[in-house]
Amino acid sequence: AELSVEECCDKGVEWASQNRICSSLPLISESRECSMTQEQCCHSQLEKQYCSDGTEFANTHEECDSHEGDNSTCEAEYFKVCCHCCLLGKAAQIQEQSCEPNPKIGYQCGIVFKACCAKGQEGLDVSIRDDAPKKEQVEISKEELDQEDPYLHDGCRGGGPCSQQCRDTGSSYVCSCFVGYQLQPDGVNCEDINECITGTHSCGIGQTCVNTLGSFRCQRDTSCGTGYELTDDSRCKDIDECETGTHNCPPDFICQNTPGSFRCRPKLQCMSGFIQDALGNCIDINECLSTNMPCPAGQMCINTDGSYTCQRITPSCGRGYHLNEDGTRCVDVDECSSSNQPCGEGHVCINAPGNYRCECKSGYSFDVISRTCIDINECRRYPGRLCAHKCENTPGSYYCTCTMGFKLSADGRSCEDLNECESSPCSQECANVYGSYQCYCRRGFQLSDIDGISCEDIDECALPTGGHICSFRCINTPGSFQCTCPSFGYRLAPNARNCQDIDECVAQSHNCSSNETCFNIQGGFRCLSLECPENYRKSGDTVRLEKTDTIRCIKSCRPNDVNCVLDPVHTISHTVISLPTFREFTRPEEIIFLRAITPTYPANQADIIFDITEGNLRDSFDIIKRYMDGMTVGVVRQVRPIVGPFHAVLKLEMNYVMGGVVSHRNIVNVHIFVSEYWF
Repeated sequence: AELSVEECCDKGVEWASQNRICSSLPLISESRECSMTQEQCCHSQLEKQYCSDGTEFANTHEECDSHEGDNSTCEAEYFKVCCHCCLLGKAAQIQEQSCEPNPKIGYQCGIVFKACCAKGQEGLDVSIRDDAPKKEQVEISKEELDQEDPYLHDGCRGGGPCSQQCRDTGSSYVCSCFVGYQLQPDGVNCEDINECITGTHSCGIGQTCVNTLGSFRCQRDTSCGTGYELTDDSRCKDIDECETGTHNCPPDFICQNTPGSFRCRPKLQCMSGFIQDALGNCIDINECLSTNMPCPAGQMCINTDGSYTCQRITPSCGRGYHLNEDGTRCVDVDECSSSNQPCGEGHVCINAPGNYRCECKSGYSFDVISRTCIDINECRRYPGRLCAHKCENTPGSYYCTCTMGFKLSADGRSCEDLNECESSPCSQECANVYGSYQCYCRRGFQLSDIDGISCEDIDECALPTGGHICSFRCINTPGSFQCTCPSFGYRLAPNARNCQDIDECVAQSHNCSSNETCFNIQGGFRCLSLECPENYRKSGDTVRLEKTDTIRCIKSCRPNDVNCVLDPVHTISHTVISLPTFREFTRPEEIIFLRAITPTYPANQADIIFDITEGNLRDSFDIIKRYMDGMTVGVVRQVRPIVGPFHAVLKLEMNYVMGGVVSHRNIVNVHIFVSEYWF
């Protein structure tokens, strides 16, 4: 898993705190951004630690020179700077000067200056010694004291409680921080802003941001090479080996600095007629080989030690010469034109009068010991200056190569990012990144853990939440999934996941006859022929609810039918209700509510009794009486689990009992259908 910036930074801070060094920092990730963050936070932590050590050393020893350590490291420089700035702050406090530092001494130095100065003020001993001469006490009024010291009641006097900046508001004070710091949640202390992590630095390409207290600096990524050093402004400056004494010239030689290197020149000067070689030896100059011909025509030049003489020409020619075709004079022999190659491999033969010299080809240097030309390893001589990534040496030359994910630019030295996505390495989608590429998949697929290139279909139906994706059944498809419903009585909802019951009665897709009434149930319908008995007629207020259908028959007696009038049954109702199969039946489920209609006589003299008289198979239902909103309600409950499909007809009675006699009775026939599926 890819680490966050905070995790990479925490590892760098932890390593610096435990080891107090960053040169051997182990990288925890191959990510370039994580490695830069880890190294940056390590260096920032070291700066804080060594600055804190320098400040503590100054407070303890009152000087900085006795500290033992390697003064050539950057960490020693942080220690030294903070130690000296703390001594300056303590000196200002002793001299009763202001604790506000001069901005020219630097932002970081100013913070340490102010902290040590303010600490000295807090530690001043203002007590009066017993043996000191006591002056006569003079009572000073508060107004005179305020005029003498107008800042007496300033809450920010002496820096106040704030660690950096303080502003007195009269009734209180407000703390603020210098540039490069931010106020901590306590409203008093300030902490350094790491510009390298927040991305507010201004470092360019080829530079690495290094955080400092209150600021940052940009450090060059690549080294300057042999003979050069990196300046504070990330520029390469030539090292004068002659001035620093880092040359290796013998005592008889004088060091002469050159860009990136130096030369050793002998102190001994040769006399006239001699020339010095690279080892400082004086070698005779053969004036006779000069192109100016020092002797007049007809005379032969004879070289001598440090000079020459002229003699008349004789038929014999010296080494390197032969007689011309006329035999009158000696002409030069061109040794370089012979086929035996006098100089050998790696050399260039240059003819000279009476002689020849061998020079090394480009890319070779002369070895004074073996007196042969040896290949110059340009990659080792100029590390980091010839190639952007890798340098490969060849006989007499070199060539540049790039690391994986890059290709060589047209200049043969720089490397540019290679767009691997052009070769379609991924099975679906490819995103080019600097020095590499990243494969990713379309919706409904996931990247293979084996090769990181192929995309595998995600079986949404097999996921831990797959059972909740579809309300009935989930069918996996490449890159997606499809929900289905039971083949009859249901259709897929607009959200393509839930199943909706088809109301065949409303859609007129039922096959009920004209004498039957269609009743919709979950996943189907029922055709019921519900007729009112004799002396009863159907009421016009037939109620049709979402999941129930009710037909009500009310008493309708013929004239002079005394038995009909005296019959206590006033209404007979038929109700159809569709119930689900409760998969997890843990408690009774209330399914029907019978609201009693109060008769004309006073309710306090009548008792309402609810009862199930028929159809309660296996005692799956019961009825209880409840008072709700001033009404008496009979609640029918399912008390046992029922697995669909199931059909039962419950006969319910509501009896109004007065004086032990049923004066009024309503009968409700409930047709209960339990469905196998319920959505």
